[in-house]
Amino acid sequence: MKKSWIVLAIVILLVILVYASVKGTYNQMVGKDELVSAQWAQVENVYQRRMDLIPNLVNTVKGYADFEQETLTQVIEARAKATSIQVNASNLNPAILNQFQEAQAGLSSALSRLLVTIERYPDLKANQNFLELQAQLEGTENRIAVERRKFNDVARDYNTFIRQFPS
Repeated sequence: MKKSWIVLAIVILLVILVYASVKGTYNQMVGKDELVSAQWAQVENVYQRRMDLIPNLVNTVKGYADFEQETLTQVIEARAKATSIQVNASNLNPAILNQFQEAQAGLSSALSRLLVTIERYPDLKANQNFLELQAQLEGTENRIAVERRKFNDVARDYNTFIRQFPS
């Protein structure tokens, strides 16, 4: 009878250990998933800041009558395309992320063309409002790069965790 109690105690102890291990692993996975979602929210946050700066930049540039309308139109269209793609942090997948990144890259390209075109307008380059907007935009681009790197780091950590055996 004593042997059966010992065996039963060992089985119960093993069940408790397995349960604790599975629970701990699951909780760790949930925590990493939440970290990925939170970091993606930060990425979206800095992209939104850039979106908010663009109308001010376009309006400042529009004040110069002979400025190329085509360049401004490209920036406005690229911004509209970039804002039309919504990414849900709870359902991040490669296809949506690629679509989002392509739209953001298109916007970055249009902004770069705008800034290159502005080089031909010394009066605009001397405009204090424009200079402040340009500095804010450059700072925002740097923040985008930082937040994307952080997102990639936490996503890689999460993906590594869920692919390891045993998790």
